[in-house]
Amino acid sequence: MTHPLIDRLSAELGWPCLESHDDMTAFVAREGVHVLFIPGDPARNLESADVAVILPELRMAFQGRFDCAVVDEAIEAEVREATRVLKTPSLIFYRAGEVIGALPKVRDWDEYMARITQILTRSNAA
Repeated sequence: MTHPLIDRLSAELGWPCLESHDDMTAFVAREGVHVLFIPGDPARNLESADVAVILPELRMAFQGRFDCAVVDEAIEAEVREATRVLKTPSLIFYRAGEVIGALPKVRDWDEYMARITQILTRSNAA
């Protein structure tokens, strides 16, 4: 990672930084709901740092109903192409190894709350 607010997610909060396809596959296959944070280039996209601040607050607001990881730039393009979530920064939600929803770009708080609630109630077949 290349921004202190993004680096903080792993260094201070202990979120894994997924550096390979195998890391990502293992993380999203675990039980529960998982969010991959794809920051993009924080030097070119100021929203990346904003989402790095917002995501821990969202996790607290949803009382830990999902865990989080940061996607390293080494596999970022691969993940974006595989999920067809091309805009960054993005939050991609998984359950049982399958994408159940995504939120690209920065949103206002109310939209995050509404959209994440919808995503968390979806089945994997959605």
